[in-house]
Amino acid sequence: MDSGSVAFLREILAPTGWLDRTRELGLALRATRSPGGLLLVGPPDDEPWHVTAHLSDEAKFSGLPQLTPTLVRWSPPADAPAHLRVGLDRLEQAGRGETLFVLSEQAAPVPLLERVDDARRTGATILAIGGADSELSGLAHDAIAVPASGLITFDGAQHLVSAAAGEVEQRPGLRERLARLLEKVSGPHLTE
Repeated sequence: MDSGSVAFLREILAPTGWLDRTRELGLALRATRSPGGLLLVGPPDDEPWHVTAHLSDEAKFSGLPQLTPTLVRWSPPADAPAHLRVGLDRLEQAGRGETLFVLSEQAAPVPLLERVDDARRTGATILAIGGADSELSGLAHDAIAVPASGLITFDGAQHLVSAAAGEVEQRPGLRERLARLLEKVSGPHLTE
């Protein structure tokens, strides 16, 4: 999904509340303290490659190195590059200042829930995008549940959250601030 498609999706979803929720979760991802401390994991048969790539891009483009994700894999090949060899044992080391971002469109399997619970107990912040999985949502500090037949797809929610995580706030310049002040003082401009 390109930036134009994300912008179009945002425009459509603006009145629904979805943008606020995805923005909150995206901002929570930014609370990770260091590069590599944002851990992404999914079920064994659906590793979150796509959102890992998007967050990596957002980290580069926004200048926010803490968004640089670490993909945690269930069975990484021994001959894979170092960044693709991170296994589940990394979750045992997760602690304060780190974030475990869980993505599971279907109900999260019990082994995943157990590891998420362990990471939470050691101090990691747990964030999640899931289907209607109450167990995963119950373990997460913040979670978005994406219904199977809703206004937004699971993939769409991932795009909105990753885009929100990389948004760089731009303070309005003097000209924009003065224009707002003048509009407040004089009232709206009416044409006859």
